Amino acid sequence: MERVKNWTPRKVVVVGAGAVGSTFAYALAQTGLADEIALIDKDRQFAEGQVLDLSHGQPFFPAVKIHIGDDQDYADAQVIVMTAGAKQRPGQNRLDLLHENVRIVKGVVAEIVGRNSDAVLLVVTNPVDVLTYFAAKQCGWERGRVLGSGTVLDTARLRHILARRLQIAVHNVHAYVLGEHGDSEFVPWSLAHVAGMSIDDHCPVCGMCECREETRDAIEKEVRDSAYHIIDYKGATHFGVGLSLVRIVGSILRNEQNVLPVSTMLDGEYGLHNVCLSVPCILSDNGVERVLESKLSEQEQQLLLRSADVLRKSIQEVDRRP
Repeated sequence: MERVKNWTPRKVVVVGAGAVGSTFAYALAQTGLADEIALIDKDRQFAEGQVLDLSHGQPFFPAVKIHIGDDQDYADAQVIVMTAGAKQRPGQNRLDLLHENVRIVKGVVAEIVGRNSDAVLLVVTNPVDVLTYFAAKQCGWERGRVLGSGTVLDTARLRHILARRLQIAVHNVHAYVLGEHGDSEFVPWSLAHVAGMSIDDHCPVCGMCECREETRDAIEKEVRDSAYHIIDYKGATHFGVGLSLVRIVGSILRNEQNVLPVSTMLDGEYGLHNVCLSVPCILSDNGVERVLESKLSEQEQQLLLRSADVLRKSIQEVDRRP
């Protein structure tokens, strides 16, 4: 009797084999979460080198097929991770770079849609919230299937800094960075908890700082400036973001129902419409299964609205430009 095959490989396509894409592929390969990883890059020879280098490590991590990809791989992918994008060149302003990356993302999305892909699309290329918006609009898919990496890494930085200051294991610290993945992001302290205790209740017990408000402002600034410092030191960030992508993609591949602050199109949540930014979301094999509308303080709600306004201005700049 012929055996019926009802198993579907977990296939991840990575678009962009540079520092972020290759670091993510390297970290993902070691987890055993994916059965197949395809790397796509406009520089095929470079991608071939990355694949060959990764493949030589296969004796040291779980079985996974790693290969050069092309647009045909979109058809049966479970998750497509978009890391490709242009870097700012001398004399190029922010808007020029934004337009170039919008063009790149739209070109990839057209190929994905052309292959009738059922995948979840995860946008990583910066500015991630704006590019997630344009990708979602072009796809025309149900909104949960297109998401951005958002403030998942910013949130990890926040938890690391809090744990260091409080001298407590990072896994006992729960807090988020919300809004834009950029300068208008903010920490909703009303949602922060340490070992089940709200941060407001923990602060008097902790006694680690003299002025709570000044300390919180300093922490937020350190989180916002982290990427700038890393770029100044070494030119780019890729270890942290690679690991954050593993967490996001793993939640999708394994239908884990994890809550992560990814960038998603809002449709009335938090009083916002038609803009992508980071709020707590439940992730499943469908992508964003549900947006959690957490109760923010009045000040935090205003910070979220301000962040949305910043992103809308960038979207309008792109729409106005021929």
